[in-house]
Amino acid sequence: MTSPTKAEDSGSAAVLDPELTATTDVVKGEKQPEGRSPGQLMWQRFKRDRTGVVSACVVIFFFVVAALAPVISKLYGKDPYTLYAQEPDYPFLLDDFAMPSGDFGGISGDFWFGVEPKLGRDVFTMLLYGMRTSLYMAVLVTLLSVITGVIIGMIGGYFGGRVDYWIGRVTDFFLGFPQQLFFIAFMPVVTAMFVDPQDETPTYLRAVAIIMVMWFLGWMGLARLVRSSVLSLRDREFVEAAKVSGAPPGRIVRKEILPNIVTPILVQATYILPSTILTIAFLSFIGVGFVEPTPDWGRMFKVGTEVYEQDPMFLLFPGAALVIFVLAFNLLGDSVRDAFDPKTGR
Repeated sequence: MTSPTKAEDSGSAAVLDPELTATTDVVKGEKQPEGRSPGQLMWQRFKRDRTGVVSACVVIFFFVVAALAPVISKLYGKDPYTLYAQEPDYPFLLDDFAMPSGDFGGISGDFWFGVEPKLGRDVFTMLLYGMRTSLYMAVLVTLLSVITGVIIGMIGGYFGGRVDYWIGRVTDFFLGFPQQLFFIAFMPVVTAMFVDPQDETPTYLRAVAIIMVMWFLGWMGLARLVRSSVLSLRDREFVEAAKVSGAPPGRIVRKEILPNIVTPILVQATYILPSTILTIAFLSFIGVGFVEPTPDWGRMFKVGTEVYEQDPMFLLFPGAALVIFVLAFNLLGDSVRDAFDPKTGR
């Protein structure tokens, strides 16, 4: 008996090669799992969070209703400015004490949410336009505060040294302001700079003054958050590699650092917006924000506190709407945070 030769070994290997090739082809033919981007993974986690989805739907509903307030008002057939108690079509809308004569604040088929005491305006359209005023202003203030806070925080965190020191001292100085008292004291000053005290302040000027004052005192918290995030990233390997490659600071900040701090910025923005809405309502409530006849959440609360004993229903709808919106937005912020960072999940 002779032992197998090298040629026979090579022949046996040649016989096995087609089987190996076929097996490889089968594996290649199977559907391989596709990679997902961080955004896709975040979206998948967010869709599984029922609380976040419901909160997002509620928030979107509020914004859609606010945007379509003129259309809804036209279809409804009423507006928030007309004194319907003085209209001949509604002679008994208010009683002798200027309170709604109907049950539950005058709720009826003509006035879905009732009528305003003393003046007889429609509460439903007042709420629609009040939401519109508050939401639009809060979005604008939030955008300005986020942009300002991100820019200042990134400059201080990236460059460090004296730049970071002086930016930090300026931020601490603004944080030392008592915000509520500053709003009360500074709002009349801002309006008096442009309007004679004997003249009525235009609504647009009041809106601009509120936006400027809230922007002036609304960026510091986010700036400190961004600064701390940038400080933890500026010495990482990918940032050092970008510096070695000769990339300018602007490109490094924009391309390397900013994408890695989007999560805390977005989450913080979802907390700033509802807080801004509450502040706007507070300013109107104490009389330094919007005044008659501009519809506003805070002004409705002010009227409601004056007549709550005679007409408690007037506070129900604006109060419920504000609580639902602020709660939904806060829950949405928590869900967005958990979707971006599952380690912090509830």
